[in-house]
Amino acid sequence: MTDTLLRVQGLKTRLGDDTNPVRAVDGVDLDIRRGETFALLGESGCGKSMTALSLMRLLPPSGRIVDGQAFLGETSLFELAEMDMRRERGGRMGMIFQEPMTSLNAVRTIGDQIGESVSFHDPENRGRVSSRVLELLKSVGIPDPERRLNEYPHQLSGGMKQRVMIAIALAGKPELLIADEPTTALDVTIQAQVLALLKGLQKRTGMAILLITHDLGVVSAVADRVAVMYAGQVIEQASTKHFIGTPAHPYSRKLFQSLPDSRKRGQRLTVIDGAVPKLTQQFNQCRFLERCDKALKICAQVEPPWQSIRTGEGMRCHLEVAETTEGEDQSDQADERPRFTGSNEVLLETRGLKVHFPIRQGVFKRVVGAVKAVDGIDLVIAPGHTLALVGESGCGKTTVGKSILQLIPPTEGSVRFEGAELTRLSRGSMRRRRSDMQIIFQDPVASMNPRMLVGDIIAEGMQAQGIGGNAKQRWTRVLELLDHVGLSEEAADLYPNEFSGGQRQRICIARALAVDPRFIVCDEPTSALDVSVQAQILNLLLDLQEERSITYLFITHNISVVAYLAHEVAVMYLGRIVERGTVEEVLDAPLHPYTQALLSAVPTIDSDTGREITRLEGDMPSPANPPAGCHFHPRCPRAVDACRKAYPETTHLSETRQVSCFEVGEE
Repeated sequence: MTDTLLRVQGLKTRLGDDTNPVRAVDGVDLDIRRGETFALLGESGCGKSMTALSLMRLLPPSGRIVDGQAFLGETSLFELAEMDMRRERGGRMGMIFQEPMTSLNAVRTIGDQIGESVSFHDPENRGRVSSRVLELLKSVGIPDPERRLNEYPHQLSGGMKQRVMIAIALAGKPELLIADEPTTALDVTIQAQVLALLKGLQKRTGMAILLITHDLGVVSAVADRVAVMYAGQVIEQASTKHFIGTPAHPYSRKLFQSLPDSRKRGQRLTVIDGAVPKLTQQFNQCRFLERCDKALKICAQVEPPWQSIRTGEGMRCHLEVAETTEGEDQSDQADERPRFTGSNEVLLETRGLKVHFPIRQGVFKRVVGAVKAVDGIDLVIAPGHTLALVGESGCGKTTVGKSILQLIPPTEGSVRFEGAELTRLSRGSMRRRRSDMQIIFQDPVASMNPRMLVGDIIAEGMQAQGIGGNAKQRWTRVLELLDHVGLSEEAADLYPNEFSGGQRQRICIARALAVDPRFIVCDEPTSALDVSVQAQILNLLLDLQEERSITYLFITHNISVVAYLAHEVAVMYLGRIVERGTVEEVLDAPLHPYTQALLSAVPTIDSDTGREITRLEGDMPSPANPPAGCHFHPRCPRAVDACRKAYPETTHLSETRQVSCFEVGEE
């Protein structure tokens, strides 16, 4: 069906006081058809989530809708009384929020929370709530639903919690499902499951989906049409086919050029300079003006009009469509640069590295078992090289990085840095070696003291190590580092909360560089960043590697980043390495079934839709109780009897390539 389900006209939402309001949504027009998936795409802070919250009338206390209309079918959503809106919200309109853990009630069972929605929004099933809850749990693919409905949110994995959120949203049999970044915090394998689930449910129920995301790969995989938001406005709208093939707006084109992939190895990624303008101002010019390299004189004088490109497609820009595409070939724009190839020397080596956390029970806290977070890891990293460590959440990647740095003491095994055995060093000796080894944490907010100035945060490591000279010399060094990571000197006198996510990550990089390290563990340093900011950080990391021959252990689940940045890849599953090799060996010809499934689950913007996708069922087993035999066999589509009896030996296929799989070993 092609008739319109949701029609939004001139939506304007303000936050804060009336004297200087934030124009979070500033004149948005949308039409969503029945049965289609409509993607709302853009950077953080552009107004995507606020648009959805406006439609649901779930704005924060300071938020208010000041203009515009929204119709769900023939129902005017903004004219409904609150009691009537409650029936629509959770009924004909369902919503999956971005963070399931904060959206679920931690002290109520899963069954109770889904049942509440059934009781309120599904009058046909009020007499059989328990049966309906089981049906919903089965429909979203949760195994053993009879047991799960009596469990609490903390007992479920991230993917399971997201499925529960979907079940709650489906309880009211929605005609429109709003999914706000439903896969952002999930691994690619779980992301593939959730996206397949949403498409399957849509096919069965005929509901429309408004998908809010900043992931171009997800848009390419599931969306029918796309609207790009920037600074509170929709600046481009098109079918997914046309948008992926020929994005029209200069901002949209730069987003695609910012994406890392293997074809851009040795090139600088295109960066969108500057930041989204403050939304407290009254705009009388193009909002993308300061960041656009195609700006005309008129762009600074008049807000651009909406110009139609095709039926139902267009962009908000003074340029003609042909002008936006001139000279935009990425291969011509990127600066070619040689990649550091490293040497045959060994900077870091681990052998049989294990980290087991004891499980204690009872009054006397007796040890009754162990969580085998890392269970025998062998790694070798050459100076100036980048080894990417990939795998699902919970496989032990971060624990490997922290145990190498001795932030978590290994249970067993060897860690040698420049020939020195780190596990045998005294605390004082290890403290003196910390200047050689640093870490960039995944969450820059949590890793910085909010009560310290940025300058003091950067200087803290130098002071602790007794390096960098006197206080004046250290401060000079701080200012040099800020300039090196692309921040102004004024940043030193500000607090972390005064910066954007990308800027805070730059501060963390400056802090790590302050002590001149030779080895840095990068723990998901770009996972929470927008595409354009991610490109800035990746360019910076590569620049630093070329200038200083820094070695990286890059922990990530973003395969595109691996293809662009890394020299070698190690794939980890349940505490062990299952496959390792150069980037070309592993990504171009994966051999282990888990690696194949991991890579096939990654959504891409390629037009090739014929590639085979291996979907893994279920979640990774608990490291406290790993399966007998090969740890992957319960989820492996090609498992045989031998896989259930013993863990496969490591097969060395070349000097750089190794795989732990019976199937490969037999070859």
